[in-house]
Amino acid sequence: MANLPGHELAPTRKPGAPLIVTAQLPPDVFAWADGLRRAHFPPERNRLHAHVTLFHALPPSVEDELVRLLKDLAAAPPPEAVVERLMNLGSGTALAIRSEAMVALHAEIAERMHGLLSSQDAQPLRLHVTIQNKVTASEARALRAELEPQFHPRRFRFAGFELHAYEDGLWRPLREMKFRGRG
Repeated sequence: MANLPGHELAPTRKPGAPLIVTAQLPPDVFAWADGLRRAHFPPERNRLHAHVTLFHALPPSVEDELVRLLKDLAAAPPPEAVVERLMNLGSGTALAIRSEAMVALHAEIAERMHGLLSSQDAQPLRLHVTIQNKVTASEARALRAELEPQFHPRRFRFAGFELHAYEDGLWRPLREMKFRGRG
């Protein structure tokens, strides 16, 4: 996953940058969600494309082990999922995703990274794509009211895992591991 144009990273990787793991959306769902994000996320704060974060800040010291684990897990069939509803974030709006299979994969990764999780990553997983954030509660309610009549659930399969390094507020793409099993 690349950062938005105009938000490029320096050519060398920053040492000690925390690792971020995301679940990769298939191209059609990504295009839809990213279009919503570009249309409704405050442009001055929108530095990333649409994404589903699984882990926000794993220590860089686990990168090799994490890559091996993600590759092993990606040998499985692509996990089924559904964008089931709009989610109230208080100061924003998200697309809520249900996927028992991805939640199980997340739990397996969390178990392997036990003792290394940030407090945010130790919270129960709520799969979602943020399409609006850091607005007033009334602006968020207005967007949900606008989108609700045309919203319908979308079934899909996650395409893979993505690994990023968090550097100065931006995400440096490191690796992509596609699901390889037959679904």
